[in-house]
Amino acid sequence: MSEKVVTRFAPSPTGYLHIGGARTALFNWLYARAKGGQLLLRIEDTDQARSTEGAILAILDGLRWLGLDWDGEPVYQLTRAERHREMAEQLLAEGKAYCCYASPEELQAMRERARAEGRAPGYDGTWRHRDPSEAPTGVEPAIRFKAPREGETVIEDRVQGRVVFANKDLDDLVILRSDGTPTYNLSVVVDDHDMGITHVIRGDDHLTNAARQTQIFKALGWDTPIYAHLPLIHGPDGAKLSKRHGALGVEAYRAMGYLPAALRNYLVRLGWSHGDAEIMSTEEMIRWFDLDAIGRSAARFDFVKLENLNGHYLRAMPDAEIVKRLEALLPELPDGAALAKRIGKEGWRKLERAMPGLKERAKTLVELLDNASFLFATRPLALDEQARKLLDGSGRDTLATLLPRLEVVEPWTQAGLETAIRAFADEAGLKLGKAAQPLRAALTGRPTSPGIFDVLEILGREESLARLRDQVHASKPA
Repeated sequence: MSEKVVTRFAPSPTGYLHIGGARTALFNWLYARAKGGQLLLRIEDTDQARSTEGAILAILDGLRWLGLDWDGEPVYQLTRAERHREMAEQLLAEGKAYCCYASPEELQAMRERARAEGRAPGYDGTWRHRDPSEAPTGVEPAIRFKAPREGETVIEDRVQGRVVFANKDLDDLVILRSDGTPTYNLSVVVDDHDMGITHVIRGDDHLTNAARQTQIFKALGWDTPIYAHLPLIHGPDGAKLSKRHGALGVEAYRAMGYLPAALRNYLVRLGWSHGDAEIMSTEEMIRWFDLDAIGRSAARFDFVKLENLNGHYLRAMPDAEIVKRLEALLPELPDGAALAKRIGKEGWRKLERAMPGLKERAKTLVELLDNASFLFATRPLALDEQARKLLDGSGRDTLATLLPRLEVVEPWTQAGLETAIRAFADEAGLKLGKAAQPLRAALTGRPTSPGIFDVLEILGREESLARLRDQVHASKPA
């Protein structure tokens, strides 16, 4: 086996890159980078009925968005089918595999018999010792691996520890179907060997496959890679992760406004830790990552923690970079095209100027964009329920008295506006907040926003005064 660490991420393109797959890819990437090795990408597209070009593109796009690069070109497993068939034929020629002529009906009967007898359903070895002369005419056989019947198959797993399988519980699996197509476990072994994979890091739902693959590796006389089987991700309630918990595609997290750096940071701590470190740069992850620190118990996905972490990354990001990410996000939102048209060049400039106050209050890009909607709103402004309450009779009276003071502020700057509003509040015997609340409601349609002096300056004199006049002249609620 090569001294150099070579890992692989090997998704099946039957759907999106889900969050568990993203974590597996991240762990493989981190381990390869930590050890100065390589991460190879293998698209396991042998299930032609379920594999789609769209899913392949979604997986590649999801990896790129997460910032996970790979070495060399992706390997498409289907293109290597001839090599897989060659190794099945070799095992057959060496007496380590055999032809099986069992019909689908016979196989179903075996499964039912096993269930009735309280055994795990599996192949009963009918054709293992039968003479080929007994083969029925006109029937193409499958090729089955002749698994050892005695003893044990042991996996020395870097995460799970020593895992022992009784060989009597592992049946003779098909390695080449009757139509000549190779099956998963054979293809994986041949590809892992040919690609020089030294470490297989994947979910612990593959542990039984690891035992079967170990047997095939040995039968072919090849070194077995080092295995590290990750515990699966559960929901916060401890149940198997479902869509309501967050079992979504990476593209869904992107569309919800999460940042790739935040998602990487969150995923790396689902099952792995480095002391008490919660927030870590990618460079720190690479420096610290090792397989020995991966826990054996299932990790729990928690949207609240992810949102809080994303908020941290959002606040730390330069304002101009956030604007770029928002522009890139718009096409993925349901009303993105209409919103982009409404924002326009001037709106993006306003948004960047308002960013210091906006990013302090948002945890995702989508939330930030929603909080910023007042910047591009058309008049008269729609008010939410709380804003309407703030603009009751007394709120409008406050605006009506304050409006003439604002109309003469020159120049229209934060400092000048603050001086005028504070002077008004002092004369009226009001706390600053009591004067600012109806102002905020009239200018943004909401009870919360960036600082009121920022809002007035960013909206500008003309737009600010027009919005205030709209509310002063609006009929008072009954």
